[in-house]
This record gives sequence, C-alpha cells and structure tokens, in this order.
Amino acid sequence: MIIDIMMALGTFRFGLSTAAYQQLRRSTAYRWPVQERLGRLPARQFVGPGDDTVEIDGVIYPTFAGGLAQLDHMRALAGTGEPQSLIDSRGWAWGRWCIERVEETRTEFGAGGPLKIEFRVALGRYGED
Repeated sequence: MIIDIMMALGTFRFGLSTAAYQQLRRSTAYRWPVQERLGRLPARQFVGPGDDTVEIDGVIYPTFAGGLAQLDHMRALAGTGEPQSLIDSRGWAWGRWCIERVEETRTEFGAGGPLKIEFRVALGRYGED
C-alpha cells in the first residue's frame, strides 16, 4: 500500500488521492516597532515574533476519491474552536494551528455534482501558553 499523506491537520488528512494541495504559503512576521528620537532618525527595537500564518491551496476531485464531504470535515474541525496539530509527511511537527478560514470553488459539474473543487485553507499559529 502506498502512503499518500502529504500533511495532517488534526484528524484531517491532505493526500495525493484525496485533498491534494498544490501550494503551501507560510508567512512569519517579526515585531520591530519604531521608537521616535529627538533630532535623530527613528530606531527600531525587536520585541519578539509576530504572527505566523499558513495558506494551503489545493484541489479535490470528489468522484475520484474522498468524496464531497472532505471540506465539511475541515469546517467541522474548525468549528470545534480547538487548535489543531499540523504534521507534515516527514513527521515534522509544526506546532498547533487555528483554522481561520476555509474557501472552496466548485467547477466542472456533472450529473452527480461538481467534478472539481478547488480549496484554500488559512491557518494561524496558536500562541503557546
């Protein structure tokens, strides 16, 4: 059996034969507020890490594998209000993330519904206590 898991977000699995992502974007900010100074250029002071976000874009072919309910599963997971562990296919734990937004675009319709669903999932890093 070939394992096709690309990444796991809690109980949701991104996989080559189900919800395959085509692009993953990560943005990490660092906080450097400006300190005004008299008669001199402003200075910046590092006060720590800022927001960390991930956006995952992908495609689902529901008649091929996985079915139409995959994004419903993602929405249900988001609706729990609990941060989810994000683990990639190499076993690297990225920490806990909040599902902030789930978008979908359904196209290429057939008699049984959409033949193609493009999706985007936006995640925000959960600040550890």
